[in-house]
Amino acid sequence: MRGISVEFPGVKALQEVDFRLFPGEVHALMGENGAGKSTLIKALTGVHRLAAGEIRYAGEAVSFDRPAQAQAAGISTVYQEVNLCANLTVAENILLGREPRRFGRIDGKAMRARAAELLARIGLRIDPGSVLESHPIAVQQLVAIARAVAVDARVLVLDEPTSSLDTDEVAELFRIIRVLRDEGVAVLFVTHFLEQVYEISDRITVLRNGRLVGEHATTALSRIDLVSAMLGREMGLLEEIERRSGTPGAPLLVAEGLGRKGSVAPFDLTIRAGEVVGLAGLLGSGRTEVARLLFGADKADSGRVLVDGKPLHLRGPRSAIAAGIAFSSEDRKAEGVVADLSVRDNLILAMQAARGWARPVPRKVADELVAKYIEVLDIRPADPDKLVGNLSGGNQQKVLLARWLVTKPRLLILDEPTRGIDVGAKAQIQKLVADLAAEGMAVLFISAELEEVVRISDRVVVMRDRHKVAELDAAESGGTVGVDEVMALIAGGAEQRPERAVAS
Repeated sequence: MRGISVEFPGVKALQEVDFRLFPGEVHALMGENGAGKSTLIKALTGVHRLAAGEIRYAGEAVSFDRPAQAQAAGISTVYQEVNLCANLTVAENILLGREPRRFGRIDGKAMRARAAELLARIGLRIDPGSVLESHPIAVQQLVAIARAVAVDARVLVLDEPTSSLDTDEVAELFRIIRVLRDEGVAVLFVTHFLEQVYEISDRITVLRNGRLVGEHATTALSRIDLVSAMLGREMGLLEEIERRSGTPGAPLLVAEGLGRKGSVAPFDLTIRAGEVVGLAGLLGSGRTEVARLLFGADKADSGRVLVDGKPLHLRGPRSAIAAGIAFSSEDRKAEGVVADLSVRDNLILAMQAARGWARPVPRKVADELVAKYIEVLDIRPADPDKLVGNLSGGNQQKVLLARWLVTKPRLLILDEPTRGIDVGAKAQIQKLVADLAAEGMAVLFISAELEEVVRISDRVVVMRDRHKVAELDAAESGGTVGVDEVMALIAGGAEQRPERAVAS
């Protein structure tokens, strides 16, 4: 792929990106959220049209108008979510649309025999006549790979194939990838797990903000250099940023051995009143999963949560809200604001939910609260009847924050509260977080921007590959946590960990 550019209205998703893929190799495509990885894959497979550039496949210039053309040419993609029919058999899924026929009808016996051959090729021993949904997600993922190679794939694209797999399942997937690689298949592997990249890949291409950062042999690129390339930071040149001063109070929330299989490994975490705890790590490291467990959005299968020293039975978000825990999701469009409702309706939504629909918030109370938070957070335009969908991203984020502040939470969990907003709005939200902590509120702050995390956090918890790997306490080091230090912990691997990091 040479000089690949892809544009959407008002957005340059890819800008003159080059990418090479060789037979018999596993090539990792790396980058943070929004780097352009998925866009590059979709440009290759005919989902997106190119604004510029060319694709050469087996030495010939090609142009795919739709994914079916790419698949017919031998380029198959397996996505993060298993995109199969759970109610059909394994054989039917593998050969769907390509079923062998006899006398104009589907030949079930031949289909099962062909499916068995394909399953044997990747070493998967299951009954091709069994229903797909009777198998765990890991096996369904492998069936999707069997379907992908059924077309004699020369290129296999695996987009986040390990996100729902445990350690043993990942090992089985990697065994199959190596089998296909040794047969000469070119494998494009997309993941956020650094350890997996260094275990399975031969080369790495890094994208950032729609541009090519570089292509490297895996053995020639250290973990720290990879993280630096993904985040756009140079180790050794980053300045430590001063943070606010403050004295945290008594423990408010304590998580002991809290975890969820396939989501995040069991972890311990203490958050005190008046304290900002930052969660740092790459996308996919388990940051959001920690937040969802603490809020009850996902159900933990190990450990417990205590609030004020007493066990909290998190049956769901309602239990968390009743305990004074609020959660602002990173996906403000899908899980946050309701675009077709007004600023007023969005702002009082959590308060109304806590009261129950049988006890509506009085209009006078609602108007007073809305007016107060529009002013406090400088929401623009200052019109409570304005549809939230017509506000800028920064102002939508402020409305979402105001919604939770109205409930007067004791712990505010903020997942990427400044993503995609302008510098001014970002500074306002950062100041708000500091002010809330100074008033005694506990804040769990999640951000991909490390400078932002260390600037406002009393402690920084570092996540890597779904594990909590360390805690850094600003008070123990003169009031600052170094960005370099956090990056070194995120990179992990063979690199030396700073001595003052507290391993979990």
